[in-house]
Amino acid sequence: MTAPLLEIDRVHAGYGGHPVLHDISLAIPEGQLVTIIGPNGHGKTTFLRMISGLVQPSKGDIRFDGQSIRKKRVDQVVALGIVHIPQGDLIFSEMSVRDNLLMGAYLPGAYARVEEGLREVYALLPTLAERQKQISSTLSGGERRMLALGRGLMTGGRILLIDEPSLGLAPILIEQIYDLIIRLKKSGRTILLVEENASRVLEISDRIYLLDNGRFVWQGGADELALHEEILETYLGG
Repeated sequence: MTAPLLEIDRVHAGYGGHPVLHDISLAIPEGQLVTIIGPNGHGKTTFLRMISGLVQPSKGDIRFDGQSIRKKRVDQVVALGIVHIPQGDLIFSEMSVRDNLLMGAYLPGAYARVEEGLREVYALLPTLAERQKQISSTLSGGERRMLALGRGLMTGGRILLIDEPSLGLAPILIEQIYDLIIRLKKSGRTILLVEENASRVLEISDRIYLLDNGRFVWQGGADELALHEEILETYLGG
């Protein structure tokens, strides 16, 4: 059996001695899309921050491609190919769309293929090609979200950690964002997705983990989740 690309092994983590995550384990094979769902404020974002090195676990281990990354700095984690796309519109607002994308290609490997990277992003997100000279602060909310995703793709990472891509967007924009995620999955990208809007991920996820109060209380496939009426009622509204 092939070893997982990303493996979380019984980690505990929090902030300033305050525990947030408790005995968390997860494994993601290469090429799969795994989703973490659960209520707001129960540790989903902390989980991604821990993988990318922004939060250090107090116990347990994090392995990427068989190598422990628990004590690595954020820049070292990114250099290995772990790309964290945080929630919200964290872009360089006074820079052009193109320059924002170029900021994602700062690693030597990504910079060496920067023009190819731009072509790929523009093919996936043609709106960014149309707006490439536009100052980013003038973009709509959905366009800024697409720009953040495009900048993450420019890094050329092996796994994408995407936090709440639908947060605060209108339904038509959410459809566009998830159309992109589906295309990325079909292209073979490995994706760890965090989403509060759980109904969006049921049909696209290879595996779903339910995080509640800092613990995984359920995991399985979307077809299995459909059989758990109590979970559907509590977390999906029926």
